Amino acid sequence: MISFNNLATEHTFRLVQAVFGLWYSEVTMNVLVLYRPNSEYRSAVDEFVRSFQQRTADAYKIELLSADTRKGSAKAQLYDVMQFPAVLVVDDQGLMQQMWAGEYLPLIDEVIAYCRA
Repeated sequence: MISFNNLATEHTFRLVQAVFGLWYSEVTMNVLVLYRPNSEYRSAVDEFVRSFQQRTADAYKIELLSADTRKGSAKAQLYDVMQFPAVLVVDDQGLMQQMWAGEYLPLIDEVIAYCRA
């Protein structure tokens, strides 16, 4: 049998958990790379992805998408990407934290810094 005190304490605990969870929640960052596979930047993008995975030991999810596919085109439109290749750091809610676009890819350390933020 649950007494009133236990029920009130449990309710208070759950309320504090809910409020604290909204105020402080661990956000997972993901990296999205949009590119055109038939461009001169393909090898640079492949090398960037490979190096990023080696440096982070797969601590962060990295997704490589062709802008020529339906899914890649939708992501480019969603995040307003106009130049390729583009590297985006996106949180687990889909909010873009940072974007680098154009012929110069960012430093891996830069991307990691945004992933840790």
